[in-house]
Order: sequence, then C-alpha cells, then structure tokens
Amino acid sequence: MRSAPTILHLDMDAFFASAEQASKPSLRGKPVVVGGLGPRGVVATASYEARVFGVNSAMPMAQARRLVPNAAYLVPRFAFYRSISEQVMGLLRALSPLVEPLSLDEAFVDLEAGGAAWDADSARLTGVRLRADIRAVTGLTGSVGLAASKMLAKIASEQAKPDGLVLIEPGSERALLAPMSVRTLPGVGPATGDHLRRAGIHTVGELAEAGEDELVRMLGKAHGHALYAMALARDERAVVAERETKSVSVEDTYDVDIHDRVRVGLEVQRLADRCVRRLRGAGLSGRTIVLKVRRYDFSTLTRSETLRGPTDDPAVVREAAARLLESVDTTGGVRLLGVGVSGLADYTQEDLFAQAAGELETAEDTEDGEREPGGGAGDAEAPRERRWAAGHDVRHAEYGHGWVQGSGLGRVTVRFETPDSEVGRVRTFRVDDPELAAAEPLPLVAARPGAAVDGARP
Repeated sequence: MRSAPTILHLDMDAFFASAEQASKPSLRGKPVVVGGLGPRGVVATASYEARVFGVNSAMPMAQARRLVPNAAYLVPRFAFYRSISEQVMGLLRALSPLVEPLSLDEAFVDLEAGGAAWDADSARLTGVRLRADIRAVTGLTGSVGLAASKMLAKIASEQAKPDGLVLIEPGSERALLAPMSVRTLPGVGPATGDHLRRAGIHTVGELAEAGEDELVRMLGKAHGHALYAMALARDERAVVAERETKSVSVEDTYDVDIHDRVRVGLEVQRLADRCVRRLRGAGLSGRTIVLKVRRYDFSTLTRSETLRGPTDDPAVVREAAARLLESVDTTGGVRLLGVGVSGLADYTQEDLFAQAAGELETAEDTEDGEREPGGGAGDAEAPRERRWAAGHDVRHAEYGHGWVQGSGLGRVTVRFETPDSEVGRVRTFRVDDPELAAAEPLPLVAARPGAAVDGARP
C-alpha cells in the first residue's frame, strides 16, 4: 500500500435521479424514483428526497410506490445518462491515464500516475477542483474519497455522500475501520455477514481480533485470507485503466408471464438481435451463447453453447439461442428472458457454420423492445397506439420542449420546461397528436460561447 492518499474514488450522487431533477425544474427538491414502472419493475436510483422514506436501489417498484406514493416515477433515459458520464470520465482522464470506471457514475483514479497528486495536500486540492469541475460541466454533484488504497477510497466516498469529500490519512486506516460493520468490507454480503454474526463477529475490529487462522477455518482459505487482510486495511489492488469485458448480454422482465411457446421463441430471437447489436457496438465477438430463463416460480435456468470460433453474426446467435430454448420447459410461464455472449474476442471467424444459409434481415428493434411480437410475415400490421414513456423528452410544435408526466386512456400529459427555465405548465394531448413528437434531451449546462456541447439544440 502506498504512503500517500493518492487513489481517488468518485461516486456521482444519486446519478440518474439527480440528472432528472437537473433537467426538470419542477422536480428539484422533490422525491424522484427512476426505474422500471411495470408491476415487476425495480428501482434503478432514488433521489435523496425519496431515500428518506426508505426507497433504495433494487427495491421492487411496487414497494417504492407504497412508501412514497406522491414521488415522480420515471423511465430511465440511458443514452442521456451515458452522455453525462462521458463528460465526467473525460474530466477524470485529464487527471491521470489510470482511470478505472466501475459503472456510468463511479470510477477509481490513480492521481499519482498522472502527477496530479503526491501527498495529502495535493490530493485534497485535486479532489476539490474535480468536484467543482463536475458541477460546472454537468450541473451535478459527486462525492470523492481519497486514500492509499482502492478499498479505503471507496469507503471514504461513501462517508462523503452526498456532495462531499473525505480523505483518509495514511496510518489512520485501522482505527477508522475497527468500529465499522463487517458488511463495510467488499466481499461481505448477507450470507457471509450472517455467518460472522453467528460467530459473534460484528465489526471489522472483531474480525481482525479473530485472527487469520480462525477466519480461514470459518470461511475457507481464499475468503479467510482476503478478509483478514482487509480487516488490517491491507489492499494492494492497482487501478486498472481497461477493465476486461467478460460478456455482453441483454434481458427483459415481463409484466405478465408469457405462456405461449411461440411468443417465447420470438422474444428470444429479439433479444439475440439486441445482444448482437450491443456486441458489434463494442467491436467484439464471442464463442459462447448463453440463454437465461426465469420461470413463473422464480426458478432460473441458464443454458449455454460454445461455438467453434467467435462470431457476431445475428443469424448464428439467433439459431444457437433457439437450440438452447428447446431444452427448457416453459410450460408454467416465463417472467424473464435473457441472451448473452461470452468468450469474447476482437475478431470474428467467417463462415463459422453453414447454418446461416442466406442473410436474414433483422428488424431494428428499439432498446426498450417496442416491436410487438406477433403473427407471421403475411399478417397486416395493426395500428398501434403511440407510447410515451414517463420522464422522456418531447417537443410540441406550439409549446416547445417538455417531458412526459404520464399517459393512459388515449391521453398524454406533458410539462413544458427546460433545464434553465422556470417551473413549466402542464398540458394534456391525445396520444396521436401530430404536433407532438419525441425529442432529444437538452444539455443540463448551457454551452459557453465558442464551445460546442453535445446535444445542444438551436
């Protein structure tokens, strides 16, 4: 472990929800919950105003609605969040070549490798400047942890939340960790935590006192050694600039169980196509096709097939997924389906099989799966009501830019406001109003003169 707190951990504060509040003046200071809005949806992020009522990530959306019935419930806008994340990651990479993203809103930075910090004072100053730059560029806040190791930097950023900075001085780590719950340490989940609790071990200090031999006896060699080292604040992991992608996958959870075997097959084909688009977007191919099926009783089955070489051919992935589905009993109904590709490579093996005899044209499904699986090729397409996702951007020919507050019964309610406007007025339209159209998100921070901002509109 290094002798200066030059590893930085950044965690954006309630990222998705904060981005929504920043883009919608009427939601600032109010509880906002972002996630799947169907009966089986889960919370992706909740604003701090919603968290005080007990709402948290991964909670069933139905439970969140019971806790905070008056919150704003919005469908995620991942492309929008990704654009903000790219701005933040750009600021981090300006500090160091060693930036390790963990998600859209979280990353480690080795400040020493970029010459941005070399001791506690320079590290603190860099952290302060970074938080100010993030606010200036994105309008959002992030919390920063600084320490001599990745584990402690992450713990520090958690202590700094929201919108703060915590620096752990080298030499103070063990005293800081000792009173903390064992669940603070990475790798201690509910099962391990319960096992330790039954043994009378509740804090990190008690974990260290138990000794390495006792932890190995209780938890096994690898886990016991690792936990003992962490309890002593030992963490030698380096910040890794490129995290290897191990797999690419997509999955959908359905509001109502699917019982029709033909419909299940069509969904698997659609997911296979989406997975390949994501695979190609990352410039990758893969050898192993994986099918995931969660049935009506919550039992989850996975099936896989390894090909003779890597592919990014949608026909090959579709056919492999269909073969895997043949071995799964879906009689009682299916609540979740997923298709993934692993064994990744940055090249493809042409003519992998003679399976794809002829090119099959693939419909370009939207990421939220708007295409309705249905009848055969000869069926006439039935007219379909336009969908308006809560929280998504729209533009009206007369009233300008706004966002969808809700829709149903043939009507859509829109609030017309922008990130830099006052709280806007609400108006209701028919869902098929020709003057209303989907729109791109507006930037949260207005472009400076002479500077181009992605997504800016005239």
